[in-house]
Amino acid sequence: MLEIKDLSFGVDDGGKRLDIIDNISFEIPDGKFIVITGPNGGGKSTLARLIMGLERPTSGSIIYNGTDITDMTVTDRARLGIGYAFQQPPRFKGITVSKLLSISTGKELTEKECCSILGRVGLCSAEYLKRELDSSLSGGEMKRIEIASLMARRPQLAIFDEPEAGIDLWSFAMLVETFKSMQKENYGTTVIISHQERIMSLADEIMVISEGKIKSRGERTVMLPKLMCEFSGCCNLR
Repeated sequence: MLEIKDLSFGVDDGGKRLDIIDNISFEIPDGKFIVITGPNGGGKSTLARLIMGLERPTSGSIIYNGTDITDMTVTDRARLGIGYAFQQPPRFKGITVSKLLSISTGKELTEKECCSILGRVGLCSAEYLKRELDSSLSGGEMKRIEIASLMARRPQLAIFDEPEAGIDLWSFAMLVETFKSMQKENYGTTVIISHQERIMSLADEIMVISEGKIKSRGERTVMLPKLMCEFSGCCNLR
């Protein structure tokens, strides 16, 4: 279980503190598929980075499976079973796709094993294994390879920061199918930061964050119709 307790993250804004995350608390039970959505600049990605340890909170605590991880490094959190997929995946010149997958799983993978993993995200496996993670790969290819590496590792808690950002419609369709597969096969707890209805429609629960606060949270069957109605201007989200 992930527990967020009175968490805040502030930055200096001309001598004044600006709270990006403002004293929020919530829990995510094991095995849940949660989508966090809300307006741009509301604090969603910052929250994801705080959970992974890429940012340190100003106050509050983060508890994972009973362990306080607030001051742990990214590496230590990864060892506990937390994985993170960046909005813009980093590129590593000199590292091949097959090498990344082997690093992710912690063992040397065979070509057949790598092909099987890449096939899960819709990539022509043999073509990609020896390619380097450099600028020769498109944004959509990088995104799918990063998700494949996370699937290969099978973290207990997987965090995806706006996986739809900067990719084409074909890649997005493949991502949605990948998330459907992860949900069906119980890949653990999944937290996705997203604005996309097709991704939100997969969630067990949807949480709305705006101005650094949790504005609402509930079951997808309740939340999604309200959000769609709000987006179309036909009603107010409560």
